[in-house]
Amino acid sequence: QVQLVESGGGLVQPGGSLTLSCAASGTIFSVNTMGWYRQAPGKPRELVATITRASRTVYADSVKGRFTISRDNAKNTVLLQMNSLKPDDTAVYYCTAIIRATVTGSFRDHWGQGTQVTVSS
Repeated sequence: QVQLVESGGGLVQPGGSLTLSCAASGTIFSVNTMGWYRQAPGKPRELVATITRASRTVYADSVKGRFTISRDNAKNTVLLQMNSLKPDDTAVYYCTAIIRATVTGSFRDHWGQGTQVTVSS
């Protein structure tokens, strides 16, 4: 079946940069919109950014101008370039993708396991 694997999380100082990567693998016919969500302790999961197959993007106001989402359709990957990181960006970041596994199947939401991003001195 389909799986999403994130990488690139870690510890970074305020003002620093970090790039997250997510690759979809398994039985895949088509990958539609991909994106990133994040969840801080005690808070609900929130949208960070999404990108369509045609590279149309949507960003949360809190990250607009600092984060950049991109994708490689041939590799079924999505990236999140994070610049000017703040302590408030600390959270578990989850990759998501809408994927059609087979030509006769339906599009379904898939989620990665999450990767920790910690912004601290």
